[in-house]
Amino acid sequence: MSVYSKSNSFRGGIHPVEEKQLTENLAFEIMPNPKNILLPLSQHIGKPAIPIVKKGDSVKAGTLVAEQEGFISSPIYSSVSGTVKKISVENNASGFPKEAIIIEAAESNEIELFIPLDLDTVTSQEIRDRVKAAGIVGQGGAAFPTFVKLTPPKDKEIDFVIINGCECEPYLTRDYRLMLERPKELIEGLKLIMKSLGVAKGTIGIEDNKPEAAEILKRNLKNEKNISIEILKTKYPQGAEKMLIKAVTGKEVPPGKLPLDVGIVIQNVGTAIAIFDAVVKGEPEITAALTVSGKGINYPKNLIVRVGTPISDVLDYCGGLKENAVKVVVGGPMMGVAQYDFSAPVMKATSGILILTEEEINSHKETPCLKCGKCIEACPLNLMPTKLARLSQLDKLDDAEQLGITVCMECGTCTFACPANIPLVQWIRLGKQRVLKNQKERISA
Repeated sequence: MSVYSKSNSFRGGIHPVEEKQLTENLAFEIMPNPKNILLPLSQHIGKPAIPIVKKGDSVKAGTLVAEQEGFISSPIYSSVSGTVKKISVENNASGFPKEAIIIEAAESNEIELFIPLDLDTVTSQEIRDRVKAAGIVGQGGAAFPTFVKLTPPKDKEIDFVIINGCECEPYLTRDYRLMLERPKELIEGLKLIMKSLGVAKGTIGIEDNKPEAAEILKRNLKNEKNISIEILKTKYPQGAEKMLIKAVTGKEVPPGKLPLDVGIVIQNVGTAIAIFDAVVKGEPEITAALTVSGKGINYPKNLIVRVGTPISDVLDYCGGLKENAVKVVVGGPMMGVAQYDFSAPVMKATSGILILTEEEINSHKETPCLKCGKCIEACPLNLMPTKLARLSQLDKLDDAEQLGITVCMECGTCTFACPANIPLVQWIRLGKQRVLKNQKERISA
């Protein structure tokens, strides 16, 4: 096992105030089961799952309630024992109403598990099959079905696996606490990923603001020759896939390409542990590890929460909102989604719930562009955010497409860096959505 102490990084990026001190020293608590859960059929990139239960059906925790539809999809399991109340369109944390299964929880805590597999004898195909069956999705934010990443096309040769332990979003400490509390499971999860892909080399990338996590992993890796720790410069968005690959390996993923095109697969800390739990313990993905933080909540916490738990229940468990709370965000402050309905549920890839006060959000008045170029300096993908935003405003979508608007990963560095307080990423996001829609229409025409 080798540990690299160099502070590798990438071009651009920003250094927002971290605010991790609110929860970084708080161990995970297991939140009690809610009275009702809402399970959106779309908790992942790809096609929504297809419900296989109906109103009045009895289920246990771990009962399959919706099957995957197509290759890029993911099954959904009940996270509690209880009775199906209805299947209807409900608000969810993405901001868009989606069809969901609503289950009334019973007092029983019965759970259905898969047959545990032996860590030493499990085959690569068995790992992929279990990950697929368990409904595991990426915990880094995109919620991409994990088994798809573990099943690359035959013409793509994968030779390296990177575990993303950067957690570069401010406030969030979910991954940090997982590294401290479950280092052995993380490492075994990484080894399962490597085995499933037939890869001999793996590394865990950690920003240099997490020395305790690096040290505990170092101790647990002392007998591992093929797994290293890469210490990376603390900078946002260090945890973005393309930035992480650049920082760790020096390779650049071309625009429009994926990590597998340069022979690399990236998985989040939480994803690796979920793989371990599914293979070794037989657990489907029915819980979410998340951080509840911000100066607007009475008791910040790191929690293990049943998937489908209403956000309102989580807020109540953390003592409720303070009087000066003005915004609730699911995810991190840079890429998260502001909430308008607290009945929306925690989903598989929910990493945090932030309750922010006026002093924590940028509420300054927008002014005309200063043409300072700070957004261009900050953009880690070498784009021209101010021009892309302007083209989006003017509905000049062809020009925006040629300038690379679809390459934008919507990280928000441009908006953070803008002294004129222009909501650049919001305009770019709108333009990108319209461009992608036009591209689909051209393909189907």
